[in-house]
Amino acid sequence: MSSSAPAHPRRRPRRVRRLAAALLASTTLLAATACSSAVDELKSSSSERQEGGTLRVGALNDIVPARIFTNSSDSINLLIGSVYDSLIDYPLDKLEPKPSLATSWELSPDGTQLTLQLRDDVKFHSGRPFTSKDVEFSIKTWADPVWTVQLQRTAAAITGFDTSDEHAITLTFAHPLSNVFDLLDMLPIIDKDTIDQLREGKAFVGTGPFEFKSWSPGAKLSFTRNDDYWRGKPSLDGIDVSVIPDPQAQVAQLRAHQLDLILGASYRDFESLGKDDQFHVNQWDGAEGQVYVGTNVTNPALSDVRVRQAIAYALDRKRVVSEVLRGAGVPISLPWPSYSPAYDEKANATYDYDLDKAKTLVDEAKADGVAIPKLPLTYPSENPIYGAIAQIVQADLAKVGIEVELDPQEQAQVIQQLIGAKFPALWILSHGYAHYTPSTLAVSAYPFNADHNASLYVDDAYKAAAEKVWKQKAGEVDPADYAALDEQLLKGSFLLEIAITLPQDASSTQVHDIGETKRGEPLFYDTYLTK
Repeated sequence: MSSSAPAHPRRRPRRVRRLAAALLASTTLLAATACSSAVDELKSSSSERQEGGTLRVGALNDIVPARIFTNSSDSINLLIGSVYDSLIDYPLDKLEPKPSLATSWELSPDGTQLTLQLRDDVKFHSGRPFTSKDVEFSIKTWADPVWTVQLQRTAAAITGFDTSDEHAITLTFAHPLSNVFDLLDMLPIIDKDTIDQLREGKAFVGTGPFEFKSWSPGAKLSFTRNDDYWRGKPSLDGIDVSVIPDPQAQVAQLRAHQLDLILGASYRDFESLGKDDQFHVNQWDGAEGQVYVGTNVTNPALSDVRVRQAIAYALDRKRVVSEVLRGAGVPISLPWPSYSPAYDEKANATYDYDLDKAKTLVDEAKADGVAIPKLPLTYPSENPIYGAIAQIVQADLAKVGIEVELDPQEQAQVIQQLIGAKFPALWILSHGYAHYTPSTLAVSAYPFNADHNASLYVDDAYKAAAEKVWKQKAGEVDPADYAALDEQLLKGSFLLEIAITLPQDASSTQVHDIGETKRGEPLFYDTYLTK
């Protein structure tokens, strides 16, 4: 496998199209999403383009320096997308690596070595030139368990680094890696000279279009334009991010023109904003997430798979998609979007809503002596989506004899429990990676990692299925192996999918050409303002 780049790279490396009327008309799901419509395309301001200016953004969550590479909050995603570059870029609509800091690459026939040619005109924000040693350092940083990076196992499977050429690197793998290009898309190139300052939240130095300026914990992040960016100088002078945990406050400040863009609002609010001529609402297909109910299988009530399956059958997924996601989602039993090589339409309907089956399974478990006390259901309190879904799940499970106590907590506490596998019983969160190479989900994501996951689910057959799809050459996994992985996910039922979610944001009509990475990071390299 190889690729080459033109002499001048395209200006929009991970650029995503806004959903236009023609695209919406082609898909029933998207056509039903009121906030992304032909009306949005007609709202563009006719005012004069403004060179410079500062984009004012509202985010729900603050950064946590120790988790800066986890993609676990909207402000972290924004920081990574603004400050750092990756080696390759996936477009939103396919898993086809495109050049970024790497200009071309060659994978060995046995899939155990990858040689990358690197750009020779890139500098870190400190002025230091980017070299192959920085690639080695970044991969080894991600391989270090201290950073709790979800792709840690894949990074650790890269065991050899030939950096004899400053502008080329050969990576040697412990075994073929089907998801190696996923790693190269997600991995930010990190500055080794300031890593200690990064740990303390004092400096974030990359090669990206914006430079980190300041951080006021719990309040604000500021970035300034990188005038020497290798793709060309961005239009914006800078970005100011206000941490606003109240979604309604974000909406109010957008309407009052105190913010230009908000990342955290309910789908109902986005739907309302999309009907107002003063605002654009963008929907990013290709950067899907999945909302789910997680289970701690060591909890005595949840250790019986019948109870977990009963919960799966009792989830009214269509109601969640309709009422909470406002149509911007798809009910699922398995995590994969329809374009994934692991997608199976029949298997995806395994746990369609069926209260009778759910009641039967609960009764069988209780008859065999399984006690099911009231179970806590943990979820982040800041995000309105989780709270609304939690109430539906609570009502659904009550219908089949499972009592649930709602347990809203701060996002940082919830993520800490996710990473540490410390949830007492049930939780609601979103996960990613199902829109990447399927092995990335199975061996990387906190809720799924077959080696160690948030559910504390240990199963030899599941681990074998995950390892098999992982340890194959990129692009050459046998479809039958994906089917075997699906079978194990359904059999274990340790994580109960609810719906694929389509991420959205809202901006004033004075904001143009926002982008998004496949991993959900806002991109402002092409963004400009009009007066």
